[in-house]
Amino acid sequence: MEEKKLDINSVIGFVLIFGILMYMLWQNQPTPEELEAQQKAKQEQVEKERKAKEQEQTKVVSTEDFAVGTGNDSLQLVNLKNKLGAFAYSAATASKEETLVETDLFELKFNSKGGYLSEVKLKKHTDFKNNPIYIIKDNNASFNINFGTTDSRILNTKDLFFQPTVTKNGNNTVVSMKLKVSESKFLEYRYELKEGDYMMEFTIRSQGLSDVINSAQPVNLDWNLKTYRHAKSISYENRYTEIVFEYEDGKDDYLGQSELSDDTAEEVTYVAFKQHFFTSILLADTPFKTASFESRNLVQNEDVDTIYTKAFTTKLPLELTGGEISKSMDWYYGPSDFKILNKYDRNLDEVVPLGWGIFGWINKYLFIPLFALLGKFLPYGIAIIVMTILIKLLLSFVQYKQFLSQAKMKILKPELEAIREKHKDNKMKAQQETLALQTKVGASPMAGCLPALVQLPVFYALFQFFPSAFDLRQKSFLWVQDLSSYDTIAELPFSIPFYGDHVSLFPILASVAIFFYMRLTTGDQMASQPTQEGMPDMAKMMKYMMYFSPIMMLFFFNNYASGLSLYYFISNVISIGIILVIKNYILDEEKIHAQMQENKKKPKKENRFQKKMAEMMEQAEKQKQLQQKKKK
Repeated sequence: MEEKKLDINSVIGFVLIFGILMYMLWQNQPTPEELEAQQKAKQEQVEKERKAKEQEQTKVVSTEDFAVGTGNDSLQLVNLKNKLGAFAYSAATASKEETLVETDLFELKFNSKGGYLSEVKLKKHTDFKNNPIYIIKDNNASFNINFGTTDSRILNTKDLFFQPTVTKNGNNTVVSMKLKVSESKFLEYRYELKEGDYMMEFTIRSQGLSDVINSAQPVNLDWNLKTYRHAKSISYENRYTEIVFEYEDGKDDYLGQSELSDDTAEEVTYVAFKQHFFTSILLADTPFKTASFESRNLVQNEDVDTIYTKAFTTKLPLELTGGEISKSMDWYYGPSDFKILNKYDRNLDEVVPLGWGIFGWINKYLFIPLFALLGKFLPYGIAIIVMTILIKLLLSFVQYKQFLSQAKMKILKPELEAIREKHKDNKMKAQQETLALQTKVGASPMAGCLPALVQLPVFYALFQFFPSAFDLRQKSFLWVQDLSSYDTIAELPFSIPFYGDHVSLFPILASVAIFFYMRLTTGDQMASQPTQEGMPDMAKMMKYMMYFSPIMMLFFFNNYASGLSLYYFISNVISIGIILVIKNYILDEEKIHAQMQENKKKPKKENRFQKKMAEMMEQAEKQKQLQQKKKK
């Protein structure tokens, strides 16, 4: 008795100790502010390690450790020549001022140091907090040419100073950034901007530098960008933020969503740093022979107010012709809008993820034109509803075929069960007679599956369409402020795993609608499915699916675009209505039964597939009988 009491006391003691430990762990868990600080420190450490790695790989000559001179101080000029060689001229004469240029679409700042853009603001767009959209700002991007010189130096253009000039070419604005060796010898970045166009011409060329640039060493172009967060849901935006590139005469590919992704390709014609609804694209008139890409995920936690989503890097080699650089390209900074990108006729529509194969075709040639047409004269929320109605009416004949097949199988179920009972000791014979009866009356379980398969491409195409529909961005409907993001009817004081810290109404409505839709459809399917010995209980599986599917939708779509949830809600409500009309007013089981009895009297011609199946079953039956004889 004493030992038993001791054991109980020990158990109680262990439980108390475990409870205390769990309480201490809960008390000591990091706050959101601490998580944010940890993530910021991690990002800074990763950036520091990356820069250290770059410095180890190349001997870099930088202008950080000396001031830009005026050219009058001979000692200063000697110091610059010792560090930069021929490019001392540029460092001595250039200024540190930024050059500001505006069009109707852009506000741009060009930095003299590096000759690249230090700021790209899209004037017609704002983020979820109504702040201006900046693709480049506060040193989140760099553009650099790494090259060797004939006097054994390794230089980076991002560390050198360019001299800016702004001129006009007709109605276009031309910005020239020159890295000078002298007034007649230089490396030039030339940008030409057009009004009403997100695409700008960009040219890299050198003049008189054949005796300065070492042609025996590789000349590499490095382009880096950390993508700003623009949407309400960080994880949702990050899911559609990726590198997309075209290579080998029209092929396209993208990097994955893992913590660190990298890839290489040959004959690359464009590289796109896509930020869900906005993108930066570098296009080449003639392909780059090779290219390497790297993507690093910067989002660790949805609850942390992250500034950046991903860090992109690409390395592209530049070829020399006669010792000089000459590369014609284009820059695109703007919306990831299919209609805008498709107008350039350079395969840029692949930047918008509309799905592969038939799914992409359905979106390109049906849903995008249809939605654009409806959006011209209807509010976008109403346009989604009208498009859903049209799609469901178009597919209503498919649902009719599906329910007609289920009705036939339901009527035929008693006869099929009688066959199985009659040949319960000979399953092969039961299958032969089952197939023969189904063929004779014109009822096949496959006839119910095929209509469902027809709907799958439409279902998947729409799943790709709504997250990519730029037109839905910041468009309101009822209580929804932005159809391209989740709707919020309540903020939670805590975060639920896989659900989030808010409650969205449209996913709830869609989940309720899909529950009643599945209750209607699975009821008929369970009634029409004959029980088969040795097979899974389909009725029980369908019952589980009836409850599991709405719960999955509720969790999965809580952070998705409310436009997609609106579509599924309306779609399932319409489907319920179509089912009730078909079952109560179109399908007549007595007429179907009478027709099936008439079919029995008619000689039924088997098709090639049915004949082949019958022959296979007969051969299998003969083989089985032969084996049984051998055993006896």
